[in-house]
Amino acid sequence: MSMTKMTRTIGPKGQVVIPKEIRDEAGMTEGVEVTIELRNGEVVLRRPAPSTKSYLEYFTSTYGEKVKGKVDIEKLIEEEHLARHLVR
Repeated sequence: MSMTKMTRTIGPKGQVVIPKEIRDEAGMTEGVEVTIELRNGEVVLRRPAPSTKSYLEYFTSTYGEKVKGKVDIEKLIEEEHLARHLVR
């Protein structure tokens, strides 16, 4: 884990821009929710863990920029099963 540190100024509405380098490293893209908490006098900003139910949707919206359309998960699982158990 990198310890990238940068300084930013809080704007008149209490807003702070997260530098692109840090957003990229943390996987924070537009539309991704973040959790903000005060922990021992420090402001901590992090991505919340996705719920198990919506993990696929979360993963594809966060990391799946190359996904162009729907993914047939059942077909992928079946193909993986065949590749692992029938082809030796």
